[in-house]
Amino acid sequence: MLSYRHAFHAGNHADVLKHLILLQIAEYMGEKPAPFWIIDTHAGAGRYALESAHASKLGEYRDGVGRLWDRKGLPPAAVDYLEFVKMLNPDGQLRHYPGSPWLASQLLREGDRLRLYELHSTDVKLLQECFKGAGRQVTITAGDGFAGLKAILPPPTRRALVLIDPSYETRDDYVNVVKGLQEALKRFATGTYALWYPMLSKLESRKLPDRLKGLGATSWLHVTLEVSAPTKDGFGMNGSGMFIINPPWTLEKKLHETLPKLTEILAQDAGAKFTLESQSA
Repeated sequence: MLSYRHAFHAGNHADVLKHLILLQIAEYMGEKPAPFWIIDTHAGAGRYALESAHASKLGEYRDGVGRLWDRKGLPPAAVDYLEFVKMLNPDGQLRHYPGSPWLASQLLREGDRLRLYELHSTDVKLLQECFKGAGRQVTITAGDGFAGLKAILPPPTRRALVLIDPSYETRDDYVNVVKGLQEALKRFATGTYALWYPMLSKLESRKLPDRLKGLGATSWLHVTLEVSAPTKDGFGMNGSGMFIINPPWTLEKKLHETLPKLTEILAQDAGAKFTLESQSA
């Protein structure tokens, strides 16, 4: 949806979960010498100034990455995630937050590629500024990421991580993510797909995990992190989930080690909790 700007939400609890998992998957893929692609279907702006009018209006980062910033005794995966955020804040003050494209770009090796799709014209310009000088390693397309997947899958390397995280501000997004994943799996069944979704009271959100499980993938990992109990009026996002198809075998163990502490830190009330379920081939 063209009215959506992620800058209002940068660094919130959903970003913490999404980006921690993104880094764990990409780092695992980089352990093998063969090149790989990272494809981001809804890239956003690349990075965000937390003191900007957009980010400071809601201040959601304060209850997200802000709660981890000066914490001691974090699990290794959370420490790893925070180290990347600190790269954008070398003076030790939390003023900037990296989006998925920037984080992904930090893990590219020679031969790896980053393919970014974004519909919002303002964010496309910011992406282009963020990756000025990146050369052929990073390709930015002003367009629909679902359509882009049809055009580029399978990648020449036959190794790829596809991140799918639309705004879900319209019902079409819930339909498109399932349809897009179904078509992508037909073209490239061995790819790793990481789909983020918000936990909302609306029926489409609650039914999405079962629809994703029904796609027939033989190996998947489903993670949810709720920072609070759902509100009585059903308004707002109380958590988020990640559904990963063909996840690294190491990911589930790392999340088991990470999620209890992460949930404790991000909790906004006694309803905070996490779930972790999987299916293996």
